[in-house]
Amino acid sequence: MAHKPVIVFPERFRAQLEAALPDSVEARCFSSLEECLALAPQAEIGWFDDWASGAFFKGPPAAVNAKWINTLGVGLDVFNLDQMRDRGQVLTSGNGLMPDIVADYAVLGALTLAKRLDQVVRAHDRREWPGPPGTFEMLGARALVIGYGQIGGEIGTRLRAFGTQVTGVRRTAGGDPDIIGPDAWRARLGEFDFVILAAPNTSETRAMIGADELAAMKKGVRLINIARGDLIDQDALIAALESGQVGSAFLDVTTPEPLPPEHPLWRAPNILITMHLSGQSQTTSFQRGIGRFLRNLEHYLAGEPLEHVVDLSRGY
Repeated sequence: MAHKPVIVFPERFRAQLEAALPDSVEARCFSSLEECLALAPQAEIGWFDDWASGAFFKGPPAAVNAKWINTLGVGLDVFNLDQMRDRGQVLTSGNGLMPDIVADYAVLGALTLAKRLDQVVRAHDRREWPGPPGTFEMLGARALVIGYGQIGGEIGTRLRAFGTQVTGVRRTAGGDPDIIGPDAWRARLGEFDFVILAAPNTSETRAMIGADELAAMKKGVRLINIARGDLIDQDALIAALESGQVGSAFLDVTTPEPLPPEHPLWRAPNILITMHLSGQSQTTSFQRGIGRFLRNLEHYLAGEPLEHVVDLSRGY
């Protein structure tokens, strides 16, 4: 009897995924964390993207026999990458799956801070008719996008459409004068009206924005984070917002998540926290993800290299 790889995935995926699977694999679905943990050791291929049950966090460590683990996520800080490397596992991620969607949300953040839409909404809730709380213009503004990969590049494209000058930071600067390397951006922080974080969460980027970096920014700078909360020293950000050094902040990500109601970040002035919604502000990610997974499954069954494989040493 021919070997049939076992694929373990959430029950809620069944309707859209199972019918597209070839007969050469066996599907086993879970609808609770208990079922996930029972099935995970049976998986040769595991897809545990079920946040509500906790399977997203606890499924991969339990998949001791898996050769390939898939996720639609881009941030990989919840995965034990060292453990996966020791097991010889392959991890494929959602990197590049929806850069347009996340970029749209980042630019929403920039426009919100430019025109202070957050204050407009609060005035609406109070049934007040104030003057414009924000009059900053995007035309001629300067933005630094730290992490100029697929998402960062899409952010740059959108900002330029508003007449904003964009400088991107990525690992290799290349010959483009608007792209700088990882050693150059700190010295130039004072040039920018917007600083936008789109970098992966790695040992190199963790707490990359601290008290020194915030102090070096242009006074009144608008800070946007759609990457990971760990990239910012939140205590330093609170102090910079309270002093006015940072004019406003749009945070889609925080540490921890969910952010507890008593956390001081909620009470910082001129801040808008949006509960990690950038990747959820769409309806097509799962359809895109299924298409990518099925293409990779064809590669897997044919013994070919998979696409969008995570470098477990670098963490992205």
